[in-house]
Amino acid sequence: MDKLVITSCLAANTHPGGRAVAGYINQRLGINTEFAVDIPWQERQRRLTSGQIHMGWICGLLYVRISDQPNSPLELLAAPVMRGPRYAGRPVYFSDIIVRQDSQYYSLSDLRGMRWVYNEPESYSGYYTMCHQLIQQGETLKFFKEALESGGHSNSLQMVLDGRADVIDIDSTLLDYEFDREPALVQKLRVIDSLGPNPVPPWVVSRQLHQDLREQLRVVLLSMHLDPNGRTALASGQLSRFVPADDEEYQMIRDVSRSITAASQP
Repeated sequence: MDKLVITSCLAANTHPGGRAVAGYINQRLGINTEFAVDIPWQERQRRLTSGQIHMGWICGLLYVRISDQPNSPLELLAAPVMRGPRYAGRPVYFSDIIVRQDSQYYSLSDLRGMRWVYNEPESYSGYYTMCHQLIQQGETLKFFKEALESGGHSNSLQMVLDGRADVIDIDSTLLDYEFDREPALVQKLRVIDSLGPNPVPPWVVSRQLHQDLREQLRVVLLSMHLDPNGRTALASGQLSRFVPADDEEYQMIRDVSRSITAASQP
């Protein structure tokens, strides 16, 4: 093929790691690669499902919705494992509930009547996990005074920092990136609870690619950690390795999604 187009439909802090993986695939397979993130993520998603983009890193909620369609255009490729000790070598992440360090909130129950900010309503880590937690406690979003949409995890963080919101639940891997990028944030924010573990956002591949190429790509990802150049590429995204991805691991997300849909019915 002339060019393999790869993307991430996740937050911008996944882009360095995604770009490094694309470069490594180019080295290993000799295929010209492009890491396409200069368009809105919704358009990246559309092009990925249409086959214009061939491979991508996507939210687990998006994966289950696409995989449950008849003749799904995507298949699982591999699951990344983050480097942090809290992940214990597993392909998981958490949704961390975060407040300002100087706030008086120390548990979710303290947040009744406060302002919650989420990135967007189709985010598993930023929206669905909180909704599910409230349902389990017999609550609804009316628990909060306001539910504010920010458009992105980084925007949500800033809204908490500058006092426009009181609490956020955020993908723990994104929080890792932010703390690594700006260590002073550790003194400004406090994690009061962690929801999870949740199955990690997977890497997927278009079924329009020839099966042999899809398998080559899978082998490249799963063996990256065995190669010094591969380990360097993984480290740029705070990854330790890729492991085989199993659809059954994402059943949890399907179940949570169904429970939220059921709870919203009149």
